[in-house]
Amino acid sequence: MRIGEVAERAGVSTRALRYYEEQGLLASERTPSGQRTYPESAVEKVQLIQQLFAAGLSSRTIVQLMPCIEVGVGSSEAFELLAAERDRITAAMADLAAARDALDRVIDMAVHPTAEHCPALREPAWAPYDAAAAGADASDPRPALV
Repeated sequence: MRIGEVAERAGVSTRALRYYEEQGLLASERTPSGQRTYPESAVEKVQLIQQLFAAGLSSRTIVQLMPCIEVGVGSSEAFELLAAERDRITAAMADLAAARDALDRVIDMAVHPTAEHCPALREPAWAPYDAAAAGADASDPRPALV
């Protein structure tokens, strides 16, 4: 089966299939004219690869799982790898939740500013101008930072 047919039946682009080949996830044979041909089983394999990508796995991790996928038997190493990937995703989710919570606090401060968080609301908002402390000429109209 040619690359376009595999792509159509699997619901991916031909570019994705070429990428899978580059990553070692999928293999094709070449016709004498150089066109890629795939076995019928390629459609199902590509759909499985898509599921693994959707599960958050990288192409490098999927390559590590390919021997088990090809023989249809999971090894203890494969299950450990999947568990480690799940732990990685869980940690990333916790980090994202913490970032979201911090952003919620920033949004709340922006919507409900207080003197504690917004210097412009403090009394006095600006320190009074003190030319002597600033060492500036009293006729200088620019405010001195005190």
